[in-house]
Amino acid sequence: MMIYLTKVLHEEMKFAAKNVNYWTSVTTLMPLLGGFLADGYLGRFSTVLYSTIIYLAGLMVLAISQLAPRLKPDHNLHLHETLFFVGIYLVSVGTGGHKPALESFGADQFDDSHATERVQKMSYFNWWNCALCLGVLLGVTIIVYLQERVGWGAADVVLAGVMAASLVVFLAGWRFYRYRVPEGNPLTPLVRVVVAAARKWHLELPADANELYELKPQNIKKRLLCHTDQLRFLDKAAIVEHGGGEERCGAWRLATVTQVEETKLAMAMVPIWVATLPFGITAAQVSTFFIKQGSVMDRHLGPHFVLPPASTFAFAAIAMIITVAIYDKVLEPYLQRLTGRDRGISILKRIGVGIAFAIVAMGVAASVERRRLRNPSPADMSVFWLLPQFVLMGVGDGFALVGLQEYFYDQVPDSMRSLGIGLYLSVIGAGSLLSSLVITAVDHVTSHGGRTAGWFGKDLNSSRLDLYYWLLACIGLVNLVFYMVVATRYSYKTIKAASRVVDDKAGDVECAAASGY
Repeated sequence: MMIYLTKVLHEEMKFAAKNVNYWTSVTTLMPLLGGFLADGYLGRFSTVLYSTIIYLAGLMVLAISQLAPRLKPDHNLHLHETLFFVGIYLVSVGTGGHKPALESFGADQFDDSHATERVQKMSYFNWWNCALCLGVLLGVTIIVYLQERVGWGAADVVLAGVMAASLVVFLAGWRFYRYRVPEGNPLTPLVRVVVAAARKWHLELPADANELYELKPQNIKKRLLCHTDQLRFLDKAAIVEHGGGEERCGAWRLATVTQVEETKLAMAMVPIWVATLPFGITAAQVSTFFIKQGSVMDRHLGPHFVLPPASTFAFAAIAMIITVAIYDKVLEPYLQRLTGRDRGISILKRIGVGIAFAIVAMGVAASVERRRLRNPSPADMSVFWLLPQFVLMGVGDGFALVGLQEYFYDQVPDSMRSLGIGLYLSVIGAGSLLSSLVITAVDHVTSHGGRTAGWFGKDLNSSRLDLYYWLLACIGLVNLVFYMVVATRYSYKTIKAASRVVDDKAGDVECAAASGY
């Protein structure tokens, strides 16, 4: 998209970067709405079906805008630009339902109460991302080759055909899937807990948490959670008030311990979400400025082949595939034997490792860009100088992105799992939006309101992208300290069973052990 906006629609680099970030933001924030609808009303299967049709419509609009003679950019640039943005934002809307519902629907096929399937689900997120990165790899190689050598229209037709074929494959398995029935607005139980706690603010909490209200396991199919000591003021929602009739036992007056703990989990996610936003900002650079750097460097692979700029993204995709495969088959089994836990290391530790790799990637990117600017002939500098920063970001994604997916799926209430995937995607979306705001702020400050040349010129050679990368590295380093503080104070979801307690961080443990980074 960065190449298309600058080369076909003739936008300046900073405006193109902003448009890419805005689109990425919408695309990765829409899953919050899609996940909400999937969990509460439509169901995950139906959401995947409807959103795929919308996604396909967007791809068809893009194809038509390229193939119809009167709609091509050289005939009517304004009309073509309008159709282009309509097409890509239809794709955004389609992605809003497709991504959260499809991934959570796939994870739903594993039974959490079955020990073997619970372990298999941990690998599911690793291999989901491998498949996703393989799709990205094909997109930035084969599709980009079609765009460069055949035309943008031919590439859009192929993409529409692939999406239509994927829909057929998905529908072919409808008889064999496990389905979860939507339970209504997933946010309502959380609001009820807060209201119930507020209405009983004057009551004293019992010394024994076992006196708080909870359903018996044999009377309900839903998984029950252990009580924790965090956010104790919410426990008042589960205090049983004796006398007063049915009014004191209503849903807005009395909540179960499980409902209270689910509300605590949702509230505890807010600081984790905030602490991962700077990672989202650094991730946004890969699809914008990293690609733009590659477009102005020597991309010759032999005397006859020139690597398309967008194909440099393949470096990060390959690095992520290799990282996830090694983690799943080598590192995780070793850590499992070392620690005795199902996951080897906790989810938040995995995310922290990825954040650290992203910080290093920004420092390396700054050093490479500084070297390019000092080169007497920047265009002769090989694109493979960018390989380390792409690889480091790919490795970071292999830890952080997979960890974020697993965290937001596992730690949300069971009725909010599509919305949980939407929360994970919103980290990338909000990060892209913040990246645009940072670019705007940095450009305003460094150019003194546009009166002098700032860090962002009309092209890379007149810009100081190296200083921008160093700024992101510093922001990331400060945030890493904040993230570690938040993560060490986090308590993981702990599930009650008939004869044991299952901690989603580790394995079969006691309730009291369900915390820690």
